[in-house]
Amino acid sequence: MKKLRGQWHWNSVGLKMFVIVFAAVVLLSAVLGFSSYRASREIIREQVASASTQAVEQAADKLDFLFDQYEASSRQLAVDQTLRSDLETVNQPGIGTVARTKAEDRIRKKLDTLKGADDRLQGVRLVTKGLEDVKSYKSSGVSSVRTDEAVEARVKSVLEAEGEPVWFPALQKGFFGAYTEPTITMARLLRNMNHPEAEYILLFEIKAQAVGDILGNLQIGKSGQVRVLTADNRIVHAADKTLLETDSVIHIDAKHAQSGESSFQAADEQGVQQLVVYRQLKTVDWRIVGYAPESDFLSAADRLLVVMLFVLLGAVVVAVLIGYLLVRMVGRPLEKLCRLMEEGESGNLQVRTHFKGRDEIGRLGHSFNRMLEQISRLVEQTNVSAAELLTTAENLTRASRDTSQTAAEIAQATGEIAAGAESLAVEAEKGTETAERIGNQMGRVAQVNAAMDESAGRVIDVSQRGESYMEQLVEKTESVARMTALLEENSDKLSRSTRSIRSILAPMVEMTKQTNILSLNASIEASRAGSAGRGFMVIAGEIRELAAASGESIQTVSAITEEIQEAIGQTVEVLTGISPLFAAQTEAVKEAAGIFQNVKREMEQFVTEIRSSSTSVQELLHSQSILHDFVDTVSSVVEQTNASTEEVASMSQEQHRVSAELVDLSARLEELAAQLQRSLSAFQGERAGSH
Repeated sequence: MKKLRGQWHWNSVGLKMFVIVFAAVVLLSAVLGFSSYRASREIIREQVASASTQAVEQAADKLDFLFDQYEASSRQLAVDQTLRSDLETVNQPGIGTVARTKAEDRIRKKLDTLKGADDRLQGVRLVTKGLEDVKSYKSSGVSSVRTDEAVEARVKSVLEAEGEPVWFPALQKGFFGAYTEPTITMARLLRNMNHPEAEYILLFEIKAQAVGDILGNLQIGKSGQVRVLTADNRIVHAADKTLLETDSVIHIDAKHAQSGESSFQAADEQGVQQLVVYRQLKTVDWRIVGYAPESDFLSAADRLLVVMLFVLLGAVVVAVLIGYLLVRMVGRPLEKLCRLMEEGESGNLQVRTHFKGRDEIGRLGHSFNRMLEQISRLVEQTNVSAAELLTTAENLTRASRDTSQTAAEIAQATGEIAAGAESLAVEAEKGTETAERIGNQMGRVAQVNAAMDESAGRVIDVSQRGESYMEQLVEKTESVARMTALLEENSDKLSRSTRSIRSILAPMVEMTKQTNILSLNASIEASRAGSAGRGFMVIAGEIRELAAASGESIQTVSAITEEIQEAIGQTVEVLTGISPLFAAQTEAVKEAAGIFQNVKREMEQFVTEIRSSSTSVQELLHSQSILHDFVDTVSSVVEQTNASTEEVASMSQEQHRVSAELVDLSARLEELAAQLQRSLSAFQGERAGSH
């Protein structure tokens, strides 16, 4: 995009120098200005953060002192023997009304004394672990105990602390939800190892305003806020009481807590960037967090931005002046020198510069004049050398063509040898693969034989165990047969015994009948005798009753005997039917034992044959290994021959390629010699014209 002769164009050195100087001055001024602006902002931020951190640390020390006082008071009550004795007294069953009343009065008086001595306390309580309002004690003016799931969860955490103080953040309606203003609660279990029933939970209900009074004088920036947060970033204290029991948008995460830094930047609920400072309390796992918009204390640094803009405007003016001077001193002389060199490029070696200065531009002009003079002499000498070079190139081209033709013939012959060696290598590889496949198949046969050997061994073991089991079964079956025979014999004996019992029962039945007749006759005779025979009448009645009872017993025994006789007959019939079955079973078991013995003999013979086969397979594996080694040796020899042939072929091809390149270079050299003559003819013609 060049302009008219003598004017600037976009690729001129003068314009580039102007742009570089202008950009350097303006950029340097802008970088310095913005760096100063940002450095001042960081310095102000660090100073404000340091001052705010110190103020937050002082407030944290005050809160730690306040909380430590309540923990100390709770420890004193935990070791107060009078209070412990009174709590044991009121929980002692069977205590008198007077003693109980005195103890309760002392407890309430102590609680009232604690509350009266500290106007920051909303109330002091002693609550049972079961949250029983009747058994609990509180300072005057305090509502009764209430219970719900939230209260039970808090009480559970106090019990799990096992006597250590537990702090609960500010709650809108207090620990039991009965107040109209928020309170912070410190709870501790007053333990009593000897009397667990006398253990109470001590509650210090502190007005949330007490924390506000301590933090009231703490101010961060112009519109900053101060909050107290729990470890999980729940708001314990805030200027806006409606934020209590909610999560804080500005919070301390694990990254900030582990870094050890006491300040950082974060966005608030409206997305405004805030400077945040915080301090961890020592007594409670809470943090004091103060934050304020960065605009409160960075407004002074913004004035530096206006000053920086004016400085930047002045730097632009200075950069324009410096660039213009550089263009006049450097750009224009270089433009003139460039035009002269373009004329020299077109073949006019007689152009000269007329720079009079002694600076680098003047020295460049004088050097340009001397250079053109040297080039003129060099052109004359080169023209003579070009003619000689052209003759030499023609001779070299003819020799290169002959060499290339010979190299092509050698490369073709070597390629045919390499192809044969490659085919031989392929066949050797096939032989190697075949030997490997044979070896793999023989290995699998050996594995199968080994597996069959193991299986046959297991079958022999099983046959031996089956033979042993069958022998035991034969013995058990014969034992059962003997027991069955013995049972038949005992059944016969029992049958004969029942018949004997029947023969014995028959006379007894007859005696019973005679006794009844005799008692009846005695009764008749006694009735005839009148009053004198009353005794015999009673005796006759008793005898009759005994006879009747004896008859019934005899009939019962007779019935039982009949049942036994019937059961014995059935048993004999069953045993008679079972005996042939046991005999047949014994014969079958003996036959099975013989079969197991035959299987064992056959498997032993099979194992012998498998071992013989395994021996033959091992011999074949050894032979295959020898064959594989031989094929590997042949393959390696073929590969070496192939590699050598390929190397010779590669060298032949390389020689052919070099010969071809030599031919090309000769042709190129001839062409360059001709071009050199044509180029020099232009300078010579120009020079001749000048003369």
